[in-house]
Amino acid sequence: MKKLTVSLVALFLMVALAACGQKPAESPSPAASAAPAASATPAAGKVVTLKVGATSVPHAEILNAIKDKMKAQGVNLEVIEFNDYVQPNVQVFEKQLDANFFQHQPYLDQFNQDKNENLVKVAGVHIEPFGAYSQKVKSAAELKEGASVAIPNDPSNAGRALALMEKNGLIKLKDGVGIKGTVADIVENSKKLQIKELDPAMLPRTIGEFDLALINTNYALQANLNPTKDALFIEDKNSPYVNILVSRPDNKDSDAMQKLAKELNSADVKKFIEDKYKGAIVPAF
Repeated sequence: MKKLTVSLVALFLMVALAACGQKPAESPSPAASAAPAASATPAAGKVVTLKVGATSVPHAEILNAIKDKMKAQGVNLEVIEFNDYVQPNVQVFEKQLDANFFQHQPYLDQFNQDKNENLVKVAGVHIEPFGAYSQKVKSAAELKEGASVAIPNDPSNAGRALALMEKNGLIKLKDGVGIKGTVADIVENSKKLQIKELDPAMLPRTIGEFDLALINTNYALQANLNPTKDALFIEDKNSPYVNILVSRPDNKDSDAMQKLAKELNSADVKKFIEDKYKGAIVPAF
């Protein structure tokens, strides 16, 4: 009887163990059954990141306004803000950035020449009319003899400032120099204006130290100066200084870059510029 009992117990244990071994195959858990379905789901489209350097106003503002639309097209737009005109180009050339948006073609041409680089235009976006500002006089005619005038110190914008001063009767430049003029090219300066060249970003912060300051619109806007209301005189809408999206020859035709260029030239961006900047910035498309 004892041997029979032991045999029955052993048989019971063998059946129980066999049943346990078969259970996962016969009754899969919800988690286990979900795994194959998840792996079978197609992977989402690959998102490409574009790192774009920009000065904060208006360039970064325009780029930030289209981030969601770019994301919907599979492009993660990463905007890195700068307060100078050198590093955005240097970092694109060194491939730390994919593109930048802050400059016009004359500046880019001069930069490429000076630095032996080969950055290229991808698309034109807007024009920022260059203006002259003052906290001391209300018109150019009020400037006294020996008045101090501040202009940008980079060659392309210095020439632009001097050409604008000439157009408004403050100085006369050598014939033919146009926007490439320098202080050394001034042949007439009847008011003996004291012209000082400064880093463009410094001009709005030091405007009170000068009788007149000629300032790039992006920096004027940062200082809450409205070019159409606050400038004593300003370039007209026929200015050749279109602000451009810039990249390298190796990536200018990439799918992501062309999507960005197309969006920057869209009807939505045109409306954004017109609504936000009220004529201080003019769409170039």
